[in-house]
This record gives sequence, structure tokens and C-alpha cells, in this order.
Amino acid sequence: MRANQLLRGIIVLLFSLTSLPLLYGQRMNAAYQAYIRKYANEAILQMKRHKIPASITIAQGLLESNAGASTLASVHNNHFGIKCHYGWEGDTIIHDDDAKGECFRKYEHAEASFEDHSQFLVNRSRYASLFELKAGDYKGWAHGLKKAGYATDPGYAQKLLLLINKYELHQYDTE
Repeated sequence: MRANQLLRGIIVLLFSLTSLPLLYGQRMNAAYQAYIRKYANEAILQMKRHKIPASITIAQGLLESNAGASTLASVHNNHFGIKCHYGWEGDTIIHDDDAKGECFRKYEHAEASFEDHSQFLVNRSRYASLFELKAGDYKGWAHGLKKAGYATDPGYAQKLLLLINKYELHQYDTE
């Protein structure tokens, strides 16, 4: 009898564990879609102003902020994980990332984060070659951002491209 209860418990546990990714994926899917609906127009506006593909801006926002759910985004409106860097004169927040107690930029509202993200890319020489790419070359942008050191994750470009393809974010590049 005890062996049957143990086996039954193991089966229930395994079923629960194998079901979690499906449930999590559906929940994340809805959160990602909501984020896209909420910020697509802002990404398009930034693309028109600064020539950064909207698909890249949305994908970076999704990835860097966990679709707006990260503390940096939900509390401090930093949707792109931008650190203080030399010369930043705006509000700041201390947050653990690659190292403990790093300085990150803090914004009054999300739109300020989107504009600052664009300015961050436009005004740094290490990203200059990205602005020479053909309009809408989100693949070139994804690989270029990684190559220029935007993120430390070795799979950063592939993650951006996965998001762009999965959620068909390239459609926003033609607006």
C-alpha cells in the first residue's frame, strides 16, 4: 500500500512539473502580448525619430524588463536595463545585476525610458555602425547590439531574434 501511495505521489509530482512550462508559457505569452500592445506605438515613434527598428526596441524592452514585470521596469520605469554610466544626471536606483549594488537609471514614466534608450544608442560611438544598416534590418541590429556590448549574455542576439519572430515584431518596422 505504501509503495502505491509513493508511486502515485511521484506520478502527480512529475505531471505537475511537466505541466508548469506549458502554463508558464501561456501566462508569459499573454504578458508579452500585453506589453507589445502597450508599447508598440512608442517603439514606432522612436523608430521614426531615431531610425532604430521598432522590432528591436520592443524585443529589447520585452527581454530586458521581462515584459514590464521586472522591478527596474515596474517600479523605476527602466525598460532597457540601462545603467547610470558616466555623465548621467537623472534619478538613479541601486540594483543587483552583473554585480551587487549597480547604479541604474530611473525614469518618471516608461516613455522617458524609451526615449533615453534611443538616445543611448544614437549618442554612443560603439553603436554608430548600426545606423548604417538598411532600414528594418532587425537581424543586423540584433547581432550588432551584441557585438557592440549592449548585453553580457552570449545569446542576446538570438533571444532578440526569437522574440521578433515569435511575436512577428518585424511588422512594426514598416509603420
